[in-house]
Amino acid sequence: MSNKPKVAFICVHNSCRSQIAEALGKHIAGDVFESYSAGTETKSKINQDAVRLIKKIYNIDMEETQYSKLITVLPEIDIKITMGCNVICPFVDSKYEEDWGLDDPTDKSDEEFEIVINEN
Repeated sequence: MSNKPKVAFICVHNSCRSQIAEALGKHIAGDVFESYSAGTETKSKINQDAVRLIKKIYNIDMEETQYSKLITVLPEIDIKITMGCNVICPFVDSKYEEDWGLDDPTDKSDEEFEIVINEN
């Protein structure tokens, strides 16, 4: 059983920003903390522009290991990071929380996605 802190990236639909954060958390800091993402609603698939660009930039196929999921399936979380939902963000109990205030790039240009990817 890992004793690494568990970090959850939370937004309403768990289909874009939080999925990007989960993928990059696993890729960049997997030896430091465990990454999860979730929302209060789900989508049938991860945002396809996010999937395409994360694959292009980092050679990570998010669809191999990730899917849109509800906050109810999360393990006990140490750190909660909300993406900047512009609504009341979902509640997840945690020891620490912060809001990154990322704009949702859904239906926007690749450049807008790359800004969010770089801010993650």
